[in-house]
Amino acid sequence: MADRSLRGMRLGGQSLQSEEGVVFSPRMTHTYLCSTCGKETEMVFSAEAEAPETWECKFCSNEAILMIGSEPMILDRAEAKVPRSHWDMLLERRTRAELEELLQERLDYLRARRGQQKIGA
Repeated sequence: MADRSLRGMRLGGQSLQSEEGVVFSPRMTHTYLCSTCGKETEMVFSAEAEAPETWECKFCSNEAILMIGSEPMILDRAEAKVPRSHWDMLLERRTRAELEELLQERLDYLRARRGQQKIGA
């Protein structure tokens, strides 16, 4: 009996709820322009949400910039911190002269050690 009650239904394929009486939240469409490929990407956000300044281009996956009217938004990148490399952090702790001296000491040690090794088969 239970087998017959589900005949003709696709489980999980369709919702049995109707959209009667449902009030959708207000939405806004924002356009993003990709500086790499020059194509526009349109995204729909809630009217209450603040649109991000950048979005991933759906054509080339590079950064697309939010359009305000017919012009792209001017991004203020002054707040972004430039990542420091290991070399930059090392130079904060030691001078180049100190690094050259340490390098020379280490090279001398390795050369001395190599000379002391026995040459074997």
